[in-house]
Amino acid sequence: MMKLKKLSTNLAQIPSMRKKFSSLAAAAGIQKEKTDCVVIGAGVVGIAVARELCLNHNRNVLVIESASTFGTGSSSRNSEVIHGGIYYPPNSLKARFCVRGRRLLYEYCKEHGIPHKQIGKLIVACGHEEIPKLNYLLNRGNENGVEGLRMMKGSDAMKLEPELQCLKALWSPTSGIIDSHSLMLSLMGEAETHGTIFSYNSTVIGAHIEGNQINLHISETKSLKNLDSKSQGNPDIILLPKLVVNAAGLTSTALARRFHGINHGVIPQSYYARGCYFSLSNITVSPFKHLIYPIPEDGGLGVHVTLDLDGNVKFGPDVEWLSDIDDISSMQNKFDYTVCADRANKFYLAIRRYYPSLNDAALQPAYAGIRPKISGPGDAFSDFLIQGEEGHGIRGLVNLFGIESPGLTSSMAIAEHVAAKLSRF
Repeated sequence: MMKLKKLSTNLAQIPSMRKKFSSLAAAAGIQKEKTDCVVIGAGVVGIAVARELCLNHNRNVLVIESASTFGTGSSSRNSEVIHGGIYYPPNSLKARFCVRGRRLLYEYCKEHGIPHKQIGKLIVACGHEEIPKLNYLLNRGNENGVEGLRMMKGSDAMKLEPELQCLKALWSPTSGIIDSHSLMLSLMGEAETHGTIFSYNSTVIGAHIEGNQINLHISETKSLKNLDSKSQGNPDIILLPKLVVNAAGLTSTALARRFHGINHGVIPQSYYARGCYFSLSNITVSPFKHLIYPIPEDGGLGVHVTLDLDGNVKFGPDVEWLSDIDDISSMQNKFDYTVCADRANKFYLAIRRYYPSLNDAALQPAYAGIRPKISGPGDAFSDFLIQGEEGHGIRGLVNLFGIESPGLTSSMAIAEHVAAKLSRF
């Protein structure tokens, strides 16, 4: 994998935008710049989209990221699992893109030396009432084209994993783990080599439509503290792109609602679910060699065993629905990633159903992530929403909403799909 230089580009350093940022009171005096394609957000999906557009569609791409570097949101706060594609309704985008994305991801990792391991996963039933759900998952995975799925007796699963306790298990050999940071670095390196520019500490605070032209309002991130719901804010520069991909992750819906000229009725409601992780401490040898997942729960896949590439063990994530995040708080990144130590009590109960020998005081708070969801507690399944002109009526704009798990696995397939939607422009 190529070595990459440290990136510190901001909009003021881009050659075509040499004028320094200034605070202007009215839009009339704000500098405007034409550009080909803007991707909003430098998470794994945004980076993959940028790479696909410049590498395979010959577009000149500018990626705008509000943070000081790439992948600071959901892309760096997840399980780093390559999913098989079992859980999702047949023909849904999640099912299609997970299966396609997994194949693309393994191929890419092998070609570019990205650290990864195809270690396989056991989904376990620990009670008799869970066995029908396991059979359901087997049938669904087969419908989705997931290779190699096999039902196992509990005794066979426990031979494979001696610390495991279960009545039955579903074996998924195509599941694995990946170093997501290395993946993003590699994708960025290819994108940069083909002319993509990454601009950090720069935030899209809104947009308006003039005719068929999107006007993106850009400000330095530090000025977001002055942003409020009643005003569009004073941008430092306005970009006039031919194409825009809103891959802002946690803030994608909030941002879309600040696009004047789009029908807000087509923008889904935002929901946020925090997931905490705990690490297994004071061990010299991992008790597991494979991923261990319980039966899925409302809002997530259950508190599962995840291994990293160094053999460290973590458990999570749980599901905690957040109710105090409005659009402005979202755009100002006021998410709380604190892992409260007392949440470990629920973790012990959940984990000991399949790992009964877990010792007291073995769990230590690790980290938390936020899921960008477009369905709330108790709601039915919600798919990825990849919304083009046919959905909102704006030429050259694609919004990516609800890109939660399996977003990492699906990233390269999502990129293919987005680029294909924009290929006629």
